[in-house]
Amino acid sequence: MELNIRGDKIAVTKAIKDYITEKMDRLNKYFEGARNIKASVIIRVKNNEQIIEVTVPTSKFTLRAEEKHDDLYAAIDLVIDKLERQIRKNKTKLNNKYKNIIQLDIPSEEEEVEDEQVIIKRKNIDTKPMDEEEAVLQMELLNHDFFVFKNVDEECVSVMYKRRDGNYGIINVK
Repeated sequence: MELNIRGDKIAVTKAIKDYITEKMDRLNKYFEGARNIKASVIIRVKNNEQIIEVTVPTSKFTLRAEEKHDDLYAAIDLVIDKLERQIRKNKTKLNNKYKNIIQLDIPSEEEEVEDEQVIIKRKNIDTKPMDEEEAVLQMELLNHDFFVFKNVDEECVSVMYKRRDGNYGIINVK
């Protein structure tokens, strides 16, 4: 796997790069043709927390994980563990959907038994045209983390969501 490691407000030393490379090599066993995959690793510092974000785009799907910890090396370990759990948990779904395109080669002794996740509720909603400020107000009144509405400013359907940092994000569906 080819790695693009960069730091935001932190100098990425050779020791850090070597540690990340060593840990990311654990993921190579899950992919055929891992040498063709270009993963992105971003290291950030916010207050005393070390944040590591790893994105592994393949030809048909993308794996992404982010972890925070006071110790950078612990954050690296946590993010690699999270990526491995994602792969193992979704192994069957990925193999069924992308067979003959990308094959996850996961050893059977590591196989975990996971409950199949299914859609248990479906809602149909009537959206009324509104601007983004009204959507934020409606979302707060409903005490939801997201809100779907017809955006009069963008002339499309939008999804307003609350971000971890307390701010809002918006996804426009054109």
